[in-house]
Amino acid sequence: MSMRGSKLFCKDHPDAPLVEDYHAGDMICTACGLVVGDRVIDVGSEWRTFSNEKANADPSRVGASENPLLNGNDLSTYISRDGLSMNDDGTGPKYHNRKAISSSDRTLMNAYKEISNMADRISLAKTIIDRAKLLFKQVHDGKTLKGRSNDAIASACLYIACRQEGVPRTFKEICAISRVSKKEIGRCFKLILKALETSVDLITTGDFMSRFCSNLSLSPQIHRAASYIARKAVDLDIVPGRSPISVAAAAIFLASQLSDDKKQAKEIGDVAGVSEATIKQSYKLLLPRIQDLVCPDFEIKTPISELPQA
Repeated sequence: MSMRGSKLFCKDHPDAPLVEDYHAGDMICTACGLVVGDRVIDVGSEWRTFSNEKANADPSRVGASENPLLNGNDLSTYISRDGLSMNDDGTGPKYHNRKAISSSDRTLMNAYKEISNMADRISLAKTIIDRAKLLFKQVHDGKTLKGRSNDAIASACLYIACRQEGVPRTFKEICAISRVSKKEIGRCFKLILKALETSVDLITTGDFMSRFCSNLSLSPQIHRAASYIARKAVDLDIVPGRSPISVAAAAIFLASQLSDDKKQAKEIGDVAGVSEATIKQSYKLLLPRIQDLVCPDFEIKTPISELPQA
């Protein structure tokens, strides 16, 4: 390597221009390819992407993108007032990374963590988690539920997100993974729908039937029979005023009693999140119309006359 003043040049070709290889950190002679200088600082863009959306990714990384679910974006570095305080090992000045987290963002971050933790306990998809977080932010920014527990609002947002994503969960299921009561979640649910002027699809017996039967380890035949019973009961208006969850539970109880794999009302209630008494009340409404409710191709193992009368 040779230098003329402060300028690098090739000793064999002093007039030949040099090319900077940023990736290798070298200065190269264009005439002979000799590496004249090394350790060149790369001042160009880092041509790597850290975006999940490759089609729209910016190939120049200049730091993390702002989180749309948070309100603050203050990222700065400062040195302590008492001068350059040293690191513990005495190797150099200690710099402090300051992220000025506002109380608003702190509330959001705690709520998002709670939503993620609850969702993980019942294996909910990321799309549901993201929707729940967005709902919470909308409620938080609108300041329409002041005085309500953030945990209750987060639980209600998760319940609404499940409904809106087509995989509804019962209030009792959300309550089981939450730290608030079913009653408080229900109140926040109604207030959020009103405040955000949004809605959820009505739940049906079919929304829960597959999951309940699976959790009870029932056969596909009993699952089909219970689904048929529940659907016919609603169509024939046999169970007016009864919730779809209690109707589904009663239909499962009836179908299982007609089969060899009999399930007790309490066992079904534990899975469905309804009481044994509630299941038997709906079952009593089904029993007189049983001839209209049983699927024609279902193989009855227990005579109708021997069914429990609840």
